[in-house]
Amino acid sequence: MDGVLVVDKPQDLTSHDVVAVARRVLREKRIGHTGTLDPLATGVLPLACGRATRLVRFLSASDKEYEATIVFGVTTDTLDVTGTEASRSGDTPSRETLVDALASLTGDSMQMPPAYSAKRVAGRRAYELARRDEPVVLTAAPVRVSRVDLLGFGDDRCRVSLTCSAGFYVRSFVRDLGERCGTGACLEALTRTRSGDFTLDEAVPLDALERRAGPERRAGAAEGGPATAAADIQTLLIPMEKLLSNFPAVTVTTEGLARVSHGQEVRSIDLVDSTAAGSAEWVRLLDSGGALVAIGTQRTGPGVLHPEVVLI
Repeated sequence: MDGVLVVDKPQDLTSHDVVAVARRVLREKRIGHTGTLDPLATGVLPLACGRATRLVRFLSASDKEYEATIVFGVTTDTLDVTGTEASRSGDTPSRETLVDALASLTGDSMQMPPAYSAKRVAGRRAYELARRDEPVVLTAAPVRVSRVDLLGFGDDRCRVSLTCSAGFYVRSFVRDLGERCGTGACLEALTRTRSGDFTLDEAVPLDALERRAGPERRAGAAEGGPATAAADIQTLLIPMEKLLSNFPAVTVTTEGLARVSHGQEVRSIDLVDSTAAGSAEWVRLLDSGGALVAIGTQRTGPGVLHPEVVLI
């Protein structure tokens, strides 16, 4: 199965748990997620399936949107309510202080990842070191918050909606917000509502995916049911040709398709309309039927496309 399956991840499962379920249900070994969600978090988890796994680096680079519930007056070692309490002030900021702190965290900044994260430190995951009480030395990374909206405030809590860059940690954002408010804070709940082009509206609940596959396979076990179930689940996938729609697309000629299949550069004579690529860094290469055959880059200048990722 080739394409992206957008799953609404339930709470208390890791992203790898969801991938394992999808591999079993879809009977496809080549499945990878496009951005980890903590067990506490719910929401949009796009799964690249089949040939789409070769596009994960592009899909993961997109911005994300979240809705978060934040508790003031308490901090934990994991920066969320699943961790061990580290401090308790019992204080809550004023609305004015909160609004100012949220504004100060908007824009470009250097963000320090949580100690309990999948970041690698000398070849080991940071959370593995943290769980063993070993030193965790991390480096701040550039991130961007392009929007923060305060959705609610009261009872020692607030709820916010935000849009951020790839690689952004909402738990770190909550830590920094608590520090700027002077009260301390930790994350209580988190839902990812968008990841790139993929939204919560099109996400399939994990249990619904299992129900959709299971009964059909059992009922059709004696009459080719697995193939029927697989075809039914295939309809849930976003097809390859609809992925990375923010990249311009060019159609290759028959000769150009042959060059792409061998990983060779295509020139303007190999394209139906060479101007469609413009000056974009990345370009989708399509065959005459509109199928995605490669992702190309204008490595040597306009008019010449190198097929960086070949999908045929």
